[in-house]
Amino acid sequence: MTRVAAFDCGTNSLRLLIADVDGGVLRDIVRTLEIVRLGQGVDRTGRFDDGALRRTLEVTRRYGELCREHGVERMRFVATSATRDAANRDEFLSGVRDILGIEPEVIAGSEEAELSFLGTLSAVRGADVASPASRLVVDIGGGSTELVLGTVTPEAAHSMDVGSVRLTERHLRNDPPTADELAGVRRDVEAALNAAPVDLSAAEEVVGVAGTITTVTAHALDLPRYDPDAISGSRLPLQQVLAACDSLASMPREQRAALPYLHPGRVDVIAAGAVIWSTVLERAVAAGSPLEWVVTSEHDILDGVALSLA
Repeated sequence: MTRVAAFDCGTNSLRLLIADVDGGVLRDIVRTLEIVRLGQGVDRTGRFDDGALRRTLEVTRRYGELCREHGVERMRFVATSATRDAANRDEFLSGVRDILGIEPEVIAGSEEAELSFLGTLSAVRGADVASPASRLVVDIGGGSTELVLGTVTPEAAHSMDVGSVRLTERHLRNDPPTADELAGVRRDVEAALNAAPVDLSAAEEVVGVAGTITTVTAHALDLPRYDPDAISGSRLPLQQVLAACDSLASMPREQRAALPYLHPGRVDVIAAGAVIWSTVLERAVAAGSPLEWVVTSEHDILDGVALSLA
């Protein structure tokens, strides 16, 4: 058994998983998230904001202390969309290196997609490994969205530069967003899907992961609070998920902020995220996927990174 720590630094959040790995199975010790908005303004400026860098490195420092407290033996820090795009990323990476004493990795979109698939599949409730469905795993982040199609291993993977933070900054100005603004988000997602070399028609099952999708699921379930156990492994009718997306996309900020399951750091970006999710689902159906149900998992790239350390 090995105690590992996986760091996933995206455009919106920095997450940490400390877990014991034994025989390819994870046992969580610590699983935590902070909204740091590292990618604030990167789509417009191509650079990390100084305040965003300070926030992210401070959380990295706190996470490093947790790793020491829990006797972590191996660590891996991966950074994704925003760090791929930022011209001053070396400033960030050197800060992480100084704090943790390891070499942070800026992983390509293809590796991000594969790690997300493997982490998701490791914990999908009821997955039939002997006779697996062809699954499409969709991971909506702040800066990018990953599509991965496969059975027990990825067979096609693609990373699209559309994410909840990126498209909020690009299109959404009003409260609530106007129909034209939401249409702009949808157009960008449609264009990205047009260029994606993943056969959505082959998806017999769709599994959604990460904060946008788990929040949409919580909204569809009308939960009294954010409950990972109720969310992870849930299997909801497609139309119920699409209705939840439409509801969140059109809701005023004050009403969104009052939802008991919506993290404060997602209040301003969930509308764009919900449009991304509904557009992907609708495109899969239009392509010929027999999709009637949508599965949600709380397990994703973070789990994949942890498993890679075993």
